[in-house]
Amino acid sequence: MQTITAIIRAKKGHEATMRQALIDVADHVRANEPSTIGFFISQDASDPCVFTTYERFADQAAMDRHNGSAAVARFFGIAKPILDGNVTLITATEISAKSNA
Repeated sequence: MQTITAIIRAKKGHEATMRQALIDVADHVRANEPSTIGFFISQDASDPCVFTTYERFADQAAMDRHNGSAAVARFFGIAKPILDGNVTLITATEISAKSNA
């Protein structure tokens, strides 16, 4: 299982736009990416400008398809001008998981 954790900071006042852009990606994943096993979005409770995604992929090919999708390109088109700093990306191989699904 391949994973990506992304930490994204929106400029103050652009939280709703960032939130919707991330939800749009999640909607695309749900409808079009069966090999994306999980796509989770969180918004920091103490700083609503900070978002985190945790993404789980069946394999590297699934991750590559997701990263190369029109939905991800559209997200970055919206997000780039409202980012407050660089996106922190951690790409990893999952070594342990607990799921209730």
